[in-house]
Amino acid sequence: MKRTHLMPLAVLASAAIAAPLAAVAAAQPSAHASRAAKIQLRRTSLGKILVDTAGFTVYRFGKDTGKRNTCVASRACSAAWPALTTSGSPTAGPGVNASLLSTIRLANGSRQVTYAGHPLYRYAATSERAETSYAGIEQFGGKWYAVNSAGRNVK
Repeated sequence: MKRTHLMPLAVLASAAIAAPLAAVAAAQPSAHASRAAKIQLRRTSLGKILVDTAGFTVYRFGKDTGKRNTCVASRACSAAWPALTTSGSPTAGPGVNASLLSTIRLANGSRQVTYAGHPLYRYAATSERAETSYAGIEQFGGKWYAVNSAGRNVK
């Protein structure tokens, strides 16, 4: 007689949920750079703002002070607003002031891009390039702003 092994329903359900989530996570652009980040300027409904190498809006956290990433203290904050990191010196596209670009070292050893002394982040749920709907929202104890070429907040 041939035996048939059935998977428990919980295993099947978790696999059915995990597969689509993994596909969504793989499709999401990462804020972590595999090479030197290039900061560019893009025209949006908010005016000209900074975007990363892939064209996604970069943000600054109003709670950050003195070139310090305060979002990293919260796992939830870091997941929603990952630091824009680079493996080399960040470069400036047309209209971006190269002298305002720099990096800070994070506790895990990676280098986060800064502009005008402010650490830069991406919003993990962003699905469109140069999206601006998250500028000015308040989360994790501070406001999140898009940044213009002068390094000022845009909301």
